[in-house]
Amino acid sequence: MNLERHRRDIEKMYTDRTTIYRYQPVKDPVTKKTKLVLQPVYSDQPGRISQRALAVNNQTEAQNEIRYETKLFIAPELDIRQGDLLEVTRGTVTRKYTAGEPFLYSTHQEISIQRKEWA
Repeated sequence: MNLERHRRDIEKMYTDRTTIYRYQPVKDPVTKKTKLVLQPVYSDQPGRISQRALAVNNQTEAQNEIRYETKLFIAPELDIRQGDLLEVTRGTVTRKYTAGEPFLYSTHQEISIQRKEWA
């Protein structure tokens, strides 16, 4: 199998853009204290999300909780870790997800991502 050609074929389907955020230690120049700050690790990376399961509606009298799971397909050389926060844009819609554990292939990686927001 020609992995380069296979990867090019997969990447032709990458219509979404992803920014990956991770909490990183940052030293405050004034207080000299180190705290964890959400920082972008990769910006505007091509990829593709795919719905993995149907949405679950956990509506109660007080709230309507949106909870469903999707998969992200993205380049294998990106170091995406479980718990990273992802901002994925498809067309004009941007949604936020939390990354699960990546599953690496030679041509791409698949990451289970969960969107949990309030409606």
